[in-house]
Amino acid sequence: MLIAFNKPFGVLSQFTDKGTEGSPRQTLSDFIDLPGVYPAGRLDRDSEGLLLLTDDGRLQSRIADPRHKTEKTYLAQVEGLPELDALEAFRRGLDLKDGRTRPAKVKQVDAPEGLWERDPPVRYRKTVPDCWLEVGLREGKNRQVRRMTAAIGHPTLRLIRIRIGDWSLDDLAPGTWREVSR
Repeated sequence: MLIAFNKPFGVLSQFTDKGTEGSPRQTLSDFIDLPGVYPAGRLDRDSEGLLLLTDDGRLQSRIADPRHKTEKTYLAQVEGLPELDALEAFRRGLDLKDGRTRPAKVKQVDAPEGLWERDPPVRYRKTVPDCWLEVGLREGKNRQVRRMTAAIGHPTLRLIRIRIGDWSLDDLAPGTWREVSR
């Protein structure tokens, strides 16, 4: 079984929350009641979008393991308007604290049509413009898209994964899932 889930902002990419005392955080178990499925990779709590879950360990490894170089595509709303040379540096790879990134795909795109509201909303500043970037990566360093946009001087305000390999988010509403073909 393979399912696509549109992970909302603030939800952990795991079924239990062992790290907090007091008020527990939302987890996958608040949305998915299927025994034996596990996430194929992670999506940070403050990121949204496509998360694949499967009951097949080999498929899970093929999707999540960076050695397989499955491309993941994101929409990143960033602060400011990146210059062409900043985007070109992004494409060549950037030096981060844990090493150089592989070359990445990046292009400026229009704001997505029909995008759901985020709770809480992204902060809006009258004096600072923002724009959307489409980013394609074939590796999975921790918080990589956010660190790469920050490295070119344009911090990420909102991050939505829209595609993993051949699987895409399409019109899946936040907090909902559907079974997809392998």
